[in-house]
Amino acid sequence: MERIKHRVTHYWSHRAEGFEAQRLREFESEKKDRWLAEFRKYLPQGRPLRVLDIGTGTGFFACLMAEEGHEAIGIDLTPEMIDHAEHMAAVLGLDAQFQIMDAEATEFASESFDVLVTRNLTWTLPHIARAYREWHRILKPGGVLVNFDADYCAAMEDEDAPELPDNHAHKLVPGFLTHENEEITMELSAYEGPRPQWDVQLLVEAGFERVLVDVGVYKRIYKEIDEFYNPTPIFTIAAYK
Repeated sequence: MERIKHRVTHYWSHRAEGFEAQRLREFESEKKDRWLAEFRKYLPQGRPLRVLDIGTGTGFFACLMAEEGHEAIGIDLTPEMIDHAEHMAAVLGLDAQFQIMDAEATEFASESFDVLVTRNLTWTLPHIARAYREWHRILKPGGVLVNFDADYCAAMEDEDAPELPDNHAHKLVPGFLTHENEEITMELSAYEGPRPQWDVQLLVEAGFERVLVDVGVYKRIYKEIDEFYNPTPIFTIAAYK
């Protein structure tokens, strides 16, 4: 299982530079307000929050939260991603902090955060049940985990995905990385149940009191087939402690 973590980290180390450039463009696009609209459905309003962006990548959600006035910290297992997250925050002039850290075994004290956010991470975790237990531990009572993800392993079999524009990230990834991503996805599929139903079960077992699922977020975020378009339908899971 640790081998697959190393493989995922190695894959994203090759994607970090181009990923930052795209996330910066997304931050300046209409997508930013769409993401904020989704977050406002779940986040407590009217006060600054301590927010952890888990699997931050190049820091998109952490920067989003920092711009909203929250104390934002992002963690990622890929050092190159953290380097680019720090650069992205500097370019945007935002005060977000970043650390190299394993999402399944963080180094934070119990009940450290008001909010946990994550995007397209949980499908890559070989010990997702362990991660949910860990996230419950570091979340304050009454806090919320907001997880945007998709059943990417099942989506490998989808032959009806729309044609992507030439400037889409998937079109710009070198062939050897595309092949590596497919191999990683096939390996991870052996450990996952149907999502998001499986996630709900694991979150309840981890101790979360209330779990909400929204499968309509996909159409609200990805209205256009542009460079940011995700061909796999994402869902939102909001889990309250």
